[in-house]
Amino acid sequence: MPAWNEGRSIGLKTVTVFPGNSDRGKTSINAHYLLFNARNGELKAILEAGELTARRTAAASALASSYLSRKDAKRLLIVGTGRLSAQLAAAHATVRQFDDIAVWGRNASKARIVANILVGQGLPARSSNDLETEARAADLISCCTMSREPLIKGAWLKSGAHLDLVGAFTPQMAETDDEALKRGALFVDTIEGACQEAGEIVQAINSGAIKPDAILASLFELCRHAHPGRQSDTQITVFKSVGCSLEDLVAAELCVTAEREMQANASAST
Repeated sequence: MPAWNEGRSIGLKTVTVFPGNSDRGKTSINAHYLLFNARNGELKAILEAGELTARRTAAASALASSYLSRKDAKRLLIVGTGRLSAQLAAAHATVRQFDDIAVWGRNASKARIVANILVGQGLPARSSNDLETEARAADLISCCTMSREPLIKGAWLKSGAHLDLVGAFTPQMAETDDEALKRGALFVDTIEGACQEAGEIVQAINSGAIKPDAILASLFELCRHAHPGRQSDTQITVFKSVGCSLEDLVAAELCVTAEREMQANASAST
């Protein structure tokens, strides 16, 4: 996954994905990010890219939510208990003031762990075993799983709900069904990536449930105000993210800059 800023940086991320690792108490995704100087090719940094990816993914979802979720959204549902789940909840909480955050996962003990992490961060979180009930009540649902079968049914989405999908990143995966994409106004991080990699979108197009032009805008277009985003308080919105190499590059640059500033401040104080 290469990316570059002319005259500044070149970045490359390597990733291995082993879904079965979660059953052995190990992380499913292992990744490293190499950041180079674009002027001379020198290696500037090697970063553990699992955390980098989790944080930039959560940030992108929260940014999309700022355009697509209701401003008065109060109930958040996190679907999934992996590395990204707590990051997503914390990121979404920076753009909306939630009264209730429910965490659901196939493994109830892991859901409790994630909820406790969020409580430790001062967020009103709890675990839940009832996915359908939580989904029907949620103002914002954020899914971060590797599911190959839809977890969230479109029929469950209430008026005004926002559905955030970040986990299914291959054509064989899916976190929601065709009905959700038919009911919701559909937005993506990148149109090219979504049409090639996003399981829910690829499957819905192949089944004839939606056409490619069902995608209303990319995150870039939302940020440029080329599309207004949410149109009403009753509209259902869907944001699908599969990741973008430029997001990784910018996040890596921010990390390196922050680290250098910390080192400089530490040196100045000694």
